[in-house]
Amino acid sequence: MATAQLTASSISYRSLPSFEGLKPSTVKFSSVAPLRQNLKSFRGLVVKAATVVAPKYTAIKPLGDRVLLKIKTAEEKTVGGILLPTTAQTKPQGGEVVAVGEGKTIGKNKVDISVKTGTQVVYSKYAGTEVEFDGTNHLILKEDDIVGILESDDVKEMKPLNDRVLIKVAEAEEKTAGGLLLTEATKEKPSIGTVIAVGPGPLDEEGNRKPLTVSPGNTVLYSKYAGNDFKGTDGSDYIALRASDVMAVLS
Repeated sequence: MATAQLTASSISYRSLPSFEGLKPSTVKFSSVAPLRQNLKSFRGLVVKAATVVAPKYTAIKPLGDRVLLKIKTAEEKTVGGILLPTTAQTKPQGGEVVAVGEGKTIGKNKVDISVKTGTQVVYSKYAGTEVEFDGTNHLILKEDDIVGILESDDVKEMKPLNDRVLIKVAEAEEKTAGGLLLTEATKEKPSIGTVIAVGPGPLDEEGNRKPLTVSPGNTVLYSKYAGNDFKGTDGSDYIALRASDVMAVLS
């Protein structure tokens, strides 16, 4: 079978009618050196996610059902004292309430914010807007984005708010049905757990609380990708999620 070899020298711009008039001198490539030089000016560029409040403003007053939190500082060292790089520091999900809005009106009833200033709370992972105020990172978010009140370092003592439920996650299976040992990477995250605490319930159209249908002690099946995960001081896994993400009670 005959083969043909195509080389760059066998192609001429004169043989390409669609490129008629194009001369080699019309295509120019500038040196990359200026580009490298310009990139040096970007090395000191820092992009901040938080909105910086100018020093001339001395107070922030949240409106409506919004709450202002002072964000907890991320851990810079491990328990053993090893210094963590910025990329390995866990973003905190807790903070202290420093100001609250006037609440909201539901139906004919005025509903006040349920958390008070000075309270330590845990909030949803991607909630709110970060602001840098008085040299410290703060977060403005809706009250409904606050998961619960946590005054200690033990997640078991969290008091869920609104329609949130705190669940202790069941331990993952160590072996397959055939008896094979599973590694940490191959253990499937369970979606079953025991209810530890429940919130007072959501507000109805009149502003009254509706009790939740699950209670502490219930073993429940919940949506796999819902809620916020926590590691307890006892080494167990916990999750806080909305009651609507609980799919069934097991008995």
